[in-house]
Amino acid sequence: MTITVVGIGADGWSGLGEPARAAIVAADEVIGSERQLALLPASDQPRRLLPSPLQPLLEELASQADASVCVLASGDPMLHGIGASLARQLGPDAIRHGRLTVISHPSALALACGRLGWPEAEVTLVSAVTASVTAVARALQPGRRLVVYVTGTSGAADLARMLTLRGFGASQFIALEQLGGPDERIHVATAATWGTRANDPLTAIALDCVLDPGTPLHPTVPGLPDEAYDHDGALTKRHVRAVTLAALAPTPGALLWDIGAGSGSIAIEWLRAEPTARAVAIESRPERAQRIVCNADALGAAGLQVITGLAPDVLEELEPPDAIFIGGGLSRGVLDAAWAALRTRGRLVANAVTVEGEQLLLAAAADRGGQLVKLAVSKLEPLGSFNAWRSALPIVQWSVEKR
Repeated sequence: MTITVVGIGADGWSGLGEPARAAIVAADEVIGSERQLALLPASDQPRRLLPSPLQPLLEELASQADASVCVLASGDPMLHGIGASLARQLGPDAIRHGRLTVISHPSALALACGRLGWPEAEVTLVSAVTASVTAVARALQPGRRLVVYVTGTSGAADLARMLTLRGFGASQFIALEQLGGPDERIHVATAATWGTRANDPLTAIALDCVLDPGTPLHPTVPGLPDEAYDHDGALTKRHVRAVTLAALAPTPGALLWDIGAGSGSIAIEWLRAEPTARAVAIESRPERAQRIVCNADALGAAGLQVITGLAPDVLEELEPPDAIFIGGGLSRGVLDAAWAALRTRGRLVANAVTVEGEQLLLAAAADRGGQLVKLAVSKLEPLGSFNAWRSALPIVQWSVEKR
């Protein structure tokens, strides 16, 4: 089978180049959304709608032979599109061997930046089409410009409501509908004033982010204020959290296990620090697991997987991680199981506050190497009519790389 993915815009057939038109005409079958197929000239050629969910179609196309299929995509197929999904499904050699061809069209991101005069390299793209609109929360920073892909006719209103609730209601909110097509429209408002008005199903939202007065700043660097989390005391505190994330060292695509996750702060800030990273939070208490879900939603870590269960029992079925943090439930059994599961060159970081936990980490370091540090943080607080330093309980941290 040969698969050609053709990007098509709101300008339809007239906006396609000759290679794209030729690929569509020559295909044994054309697959696309109802809107995309309606943009093509009438033909007796077999055509079918993209299914939802998409995975069965990807598997079907990967397994078929002796056919030529054209798959339509919106704009640039490799930018949050089916082209990228097919490339992952077919493997890295599919394009080089001629099994997969991608013919791109200008993306909605490119068109939006062209309309607004925004340098594209300085704009962050977020898709709320295949993910929750709360995924945008991670990227919300004062002074940042975003282009957000939304879905449905309520996508703009959902996004505006989320921005307003998170203290970005003053942000310029520009809805760009049917970009590049004859019915293109641009509506300018703020997130707070957009309200409930419906949008065209083919809409991108451009945001110039402005932080409302009194709203706390939540940067993507580790060490968010403790107040950013809903917690019952099971929280790695801000300064220790920043040191812990530095030792874990989030990298592209890397998978973290956060064992004894408490409020989920380590896993959440791992994902905020590296948008392509992945994380699993393991927490034995159901009420805390639910709290992790809410914290992840509020802070833009919607991709966090939360597992309710007791380590090490629940670890056996999980994908081997690139990094592990053990904060709660530290025991010899958990340490041994975590070490056994960790990939080579992976990093393990464990924090202990009790003498018994410290002894476990001392023994582990003697056995496997790594680095031990003691972290002590003091805060200036009132003491009568004076001020004094109040010390938090010291934390012993063991960090090690598996050779």
